[in-house]
Amino acid sequence: MRDIKEEIQKRILVLDGAMGTMLQQYNFSEEDFRGERFKDYPTSLKGNNDLLSITQPEAIAEVHRKYFEAGADIVETNTFSGTSIAMADYNMENLVYELNYESAKIAKKVAEEFTKANPEKPRFVAGSIGPTNKTASLSPDVNRPEYRAITFEELRVAYKEQVEALIDGGVDVLLVETIFDTLNAKAALFAIEEVKEERQIDIPIMVSGTITDASGRTLSGQTVEAFLASISHVPLLSVGFNCALGAEQLKPYLQRLSNKTDFFTSAHPNAGLPNAFGEYDQTPKQMQQLIEDYLQDGLINIVGGCCGTSPTHIKAIAEVTQNHQPRTVCSSAVEN
Repeated sequence: MRDIKEEIQKRILVLDGAMGTMLQQYNFSEEDFRGERFKDYPTSLKGNNDLLSITQPEAIAEVHRKYFEAGADIVETNTFSGTSIAMADYNMENLVYELNYESAKIAKKVAEEFTKANPEKPRFVAGSIGPTNKTASLSPDVNRPEYRAITFEELRVAYKEQVEALIDGGVDVLLVETIFDTLNAKAALFAIEEVKEERQIDIPIMVSGTITDASGRTLSGQTVEAFLASISHVPLLSVGFNCALGAEQLKPYLQRLSNKTDFFTSAHPNAGLPNAFGEYDQTPKQMQQLIEDYLQDGLINIVGGCCGTSPTHIKAIAEVTQNHQPRTVCSSAVEN
């Protein structure tokens, strides 16, 4: 089977849209989240979307299937909160390996179905590695600016467990995403490099940061250029941005990123900015037009959607990518 490094040189690759947006449509109850296995669990489990890979695996497979049907080349595993740090909220730290492994297996099985049906369009699985709910750079207590709720070492250990499970489950690429604190991301990248060295393997890595507001900085205060400098020591497949902003607001930062890096670039913005109810109103057509601006300017190699996006958004994006060439990068980046 052709690998993602080959495919990304030929065309713009399409990433999937929001998992959470799709799962909301199922209206799963507390009992649905628990399933039979966790029916007597002492903690409330509703909202633990990663757990659905164990208790509602068919729903997760169906979401992946819908995104592939819409034209996605890459789907993300249902593991955004799949670390022991995030799972501590549900007292499920001991389930982390299983959650990531099963999530990867579900996505890989669906990807293989689509690749088998159309070998000319191979489908890939990205192991989603979220930022956790703790930050290594900032204090959660305004009265104690020196305090940190997590250490680099604790992050490294947690990410390593997640990475090993995702790789064992069969992912094709690892996606360190929605980065608001680059120090957290560096712990994830350190863990990935550690696993690669121990296992003597080479798995592609995607990195996607989050510009949190109109200042053009991440939550931990880095500009586009500083963020890029902080993670460019790792041989990455791609670097990009996702979440927080819509496609229109994200464009100037993608331009700066595209001009500064020899890595492939990615973007999966939200469906616009949230309204007063926290919902996303941008239609697939509106998002398609904004994404086309990226494509006309040759800014990206991978594009998809984040919060508020659905298969109809991804279908519209996939359609417009066919009319454009991917951003060109130098040969050294391809070799990495």
